[in-house]
Amino acid sequence: MNVRNVLLCALLAAAGLPAAEKRPVEYVDPRIDTHQTRWIFFASASRPFGMVALSPDTKLEGDWGAGYIYVEPYIRAFSHIHDWQLAGVPVMPIVGRMNGHEGYEAYKAPFSHEKETVRAGYHKVVLDNSGITAELTSTRRVGFHRYSFPATEDAYVLLDTGAPIAMTKMADATLRRTGPQQLSGFSKMAPTQRREKPCTVYFVAEFDQPFTEFGGWEKGAAGKAVKQGVDQVSGADSGGYVRFRFAQPGQVRMKVAISYVSEENARLNLQSELPGWDFDATVKASAGEWNEWLGKIQVSGGTEQQRVKFYTDLWHALLGRRTFSDVDGRYIDNTGAEPRVRQVPLDAQGQPTRPTFNSDGFWGSHWNLNVLWSFAYPRIMGQQVASLVDYYNNGGLIARGPAGGNYTYVMIGDQAVPLIVAAYNKGIRDFDVEAAYAGSRKNAFPGGIRDRAGYEFGPNPTGGGMPFYVERGWIPATPGTRGMHRAGAAQTLEYAYEDWCLAQFAKALGKKDDYALFSRRAENWKNLYDPSVGWIRPRNPDGSWLTPFTPTCQGAACPGFVESNSAIYTYFVPQDIPGLVQAIGGPQKFIDKLNHQFELAAPKRYVTPHGTHAQEWVDYENQPSCHMAHLFTYAGAPWLTQYWVRRVKEESYGGITPFAGYNGDEDQGQMGALGVLMAMGLFDVTGGAGTEPRYELTSPIFDRIDVTLDPRYAKGKTFTITTRNNESGNVYIQSVKLNGKALTGRFWITHQELTAGGTLEVTLGPQPNKQWGVPAR
Repeated sequence: MNVRNVLLCALLAAAGLPAAEKRPVEYVDPRIDTHQTRWIFFASASRPFGMVALSPDTKLEGDWGAGYIYVEPYIRAFSHIHDWQLAGVPVMPIVGRMNGHEGYEAYKAPFSHEKETVRAGYHKVVLDNSGITAELTSTRRVGFHRYSFPATEDAYVLLDTGAPIAMTKMADATLRRTGPQQLSGFSKMAPTQRREKPCTVYFVAEFDQPFTEFGGWEKGAAGKAVKQGVDQVSGADSGGYVRFRFAQPGQVRMKVAISYVSEENARLNLQSELPGWDFDATVKASAGEWNEWLGKIQVSGGTEQQRVKFYTDLWHALLGRRTFSDVDGRYIDNTGAEPRVRQVPLDAQGQPTRPTFNSDGFWGSHWNLNVLWSFAYPRIMGQQVASLVDYYNNGGLIARGPAGGNYTYVMIGDQAVPLIVAAYNKGIRDFDVEAAYAGSRKNAFPGGIRDRAGYEFGPNPTGGGMPFYVERGWIPATPGTRGMHRAGAAQTLEYAYEDWCLAQFAKALGKKDDYALFSRRAENWKNLYDPSVGWIRPRNPDGSWLTPFTPTCQGAACPGFVESNSAIYTYFVPQDIPGLVQAIGGPQKFIDKLNHQFELAAPKRYVTPHGTHAQEWVDYENQPSCHMAHLFTYAGAPWLTQYWVRRVKEESYGGITPFAGYNGDEDQGQMGALGVLMAMGLFDVTGGAGTEPRYELTSPIFDRIDVTLDPRYAKGKTFTITTRNNESGNVYIQSVKLNGKALTGRFWITHQELTAGGTLEVTLGPQPNKQWGVPAR
């Protein structure tokens, strides 16, 4: 709480008045766990799912450990794109000698967090070496800067648009003067390890006053040369500057609009979203938009720390999967031989019915985003599905983790199908259902996206192991050629779950033969369960068990597994946990085995440092573990789910400092969404893809939670969760009532019950009620 709020609360208390309630947006702290993050994690000056993700960059090399890193003492640029395999348009205000051609290290500026303000949609920082105060905000596609300069004849704004940034180099760039107070141009991002093709971002930068000089630099055989008296600079490693002169301290406001389609569309985005120059009004509008989105879920009670973390988690779930289409609905399709401009559907008034998106993969999102979006933000879920299905219509495959208008083949499997099926089976159907089913079915056979593992580009992919899977029902430990994520046990398990999801889709659509086919394939996990060791175990190509074998090992992944091990992947059977319970030896053996793993993981807070996933028994730093604490319920011990979920929530995801909260890889809202679900006491091990979707119940951390339902997808207006006896140490559910009637014999409510609206009353206590939630035998 800042000094102003403290004084206000004191005055209200002295007058006998209650302190003003904070709005949801005021709880958000974007700096939580920013000490070592990814390029895609932090974006302070951004709107929900905004194309522009504007923020200070303290490190500018690589993907991991790049962007806003809290412990770094210098700001090197303010850049506009922090997206999956995309980066660009870095700018920097300086005073004194123009040294833009010397690069980020020459013009970097020291700063301190004591003189920094960071909120959802706004960032303010003082550059200590120059005295410049930089403020940032944005609309969805336009970044808005306000720089307060000291009195100087040499105030510059640098645009290092051809420089390497984050994970990408620039293959080409152009910056030119297009008016007395306007610049425009493009930056062509070269391919990366994960993005096969170039991607061009176009921009228009407009200032609120004429600049007195424009110049730049270009790279030649002898290095970078400064160009003065020119109207344009071009080429890789090129960039430019504008100059202002201030006899007294003065301000410069700058708007930067971007587009992946054309410079003309960047200008259209600018004119449509930010025609004026009222910076403070834009900051206010951004906060208002964030508050509207965050306020769909209102919480009360709990601690201040819990509310801060809850709304920051929710902010992340609404932040990272970014808009890729322009205000007119046009977007670039890069799936073919040449880029092609496409158009999303328009309504009767000629307005786009939805955007398209650029995002990291949906690997593991069935245990977080898919569940959260489906009841709180169903419209965005439908739009995300439609965007992925666009890739089937444009390029022949439903995408997973699209970047720059093309496929990236991030991780493994067909990550879109759990999202698609959960949306359809929850009544979210505003997408091309026929294409969604056809594309999902194609992906489940050789020739589909499962063929490609871990960024596998080029013809004749072998890493996905699909011929083995279709013929034998399992995949050898290391299928195909060497490369990332060639891991047959993990692939077999994930494909089997995705087949179950596809079976549910087929069942809902009345496709009986496909339902039978994919239901059989959903049992393929059994082909890798070795009862002699009690774990999922990889096989050799001849069918023999892989030796030596241990459930954990050292490094990033054990043989046959993706960023994990057998101790964790053995539980990757969300479609058939009852079957897994029996395979392990029945409920008590299952409970004892899983409970022991949590006890072993407790000293390390159930996480392991990124890149060492193979060595731990539970790993809430990464997606394959996200459901593990919820599995006790399926073996008849929901009280242990309540206990371990609360411990994981508090110890792994409870921190609100720059050094705790997400444990390394938040993955564009996935871990944020998981934190939200744990705090609300809702989950679904199956990812919501069943034909009768439901939500498993655990103990909420707040006294009251109100979810505003979307009338386009729900019959009710509000679903409320109230918690009685919500005190420290009371983590066990004693009883539950739904709309005043006792909920007995089950540990869940249906999606239909939630979206009908009403009240769920949860009573907590300090000791387990071992009868609640256990089905009658």
